[in-house]
Amino acid sequence: MKYAICNETFQDWPFEKAFAYARECGYTGVEIAPFTIHHDAREIGAEQRATVKEQIADAGLECVGLHWLLAKTEGFYLTTPDEKVRRITSDYLAELARLCRDLDGSIMVLGSPLQRNLLPGVTHDQAMGYAAEVVSAAMPVLEDCGVTLALEPLGPAEGDFLNTAELGIALAGMVDSPNCRLHLDVKAMSTESKAIADIIRDSRDWIAHFHANDPNLLGPGMGDIEFEPIFGALKEIDYDGWVSVEVFDYTPGIETICTESLRYMRETEAKVG
Repeated sequence: MKYAICNETFQDWPFEKAFAYARECGYTGVEIAPFTIHHDAREIGAEQRATVKEQIADAGLECVGLHWLLAKTEGFYLTTPDEKVRRITSDYLAELARLCRDLDGSIMVLGSPLQRNLLPGVTHDQAMGYAAEVVSAAMPVLEDCGVTLALEPLGPAEGDFLNTAELGIALAGMVDSPNCRLHLDVKAMSTESKAIADIIRDSRDWIAHFHANDPNLLGPGMGDIEFEPIFGALKEIDYDGWVSVEVFDYTPGIETICTESLRYMRETEAKVG
């Protein structure tokens, strides 16, 4: 498997230090939250993009792509009935695709629950239609940039839109582009009634990216979720994409999160053959 880590894990570490430490630990990829560069991707100029790309490469890492696409932004919304807001959100996703390409990334994970939760008077079906419109309008740029948008289902603690992998697949089907697929996250999948391994198997034709974590907000192996069935299912479907560590609780310390997550995943991978 190819192991990566999300760069916001390193909090206030300079990029050079964070990327070098990730590689030292054994990760080969890094996933970038755009707000760690600038809260508005449109303000990240060509020189700064080139610098971050070079920093990633100099550390011996590959850029997986972007996630937390709309975090810390203002004025964007995926499921709004406001046509103007939908249009500027599409335009912003297109700019993120250019940023992703400029960093040598190829995946954009669309979670951002605060910019997609159901607004008053909007049904889930209507929201699916609005989201499909927003994503579809950005697709020509994503396709041109060679970037895949991976739709991220999230659990009910995060929001009330797109709470299952099946709904993520349904939305990708509405967009109907080879560059719009599915992202799976262990913490989110743990909220579904279906076993995580079964979700993976049932989603095999759609998975573009994968996040490893635990419902306790820590890294893989740092909670109650057993990863052997999960990695077994990924092996069974011949998943050859990235497995990125994404955590939300940093109290164990950056070094512990990085090293223990990777150690556990490697041990688990060895067990499943």
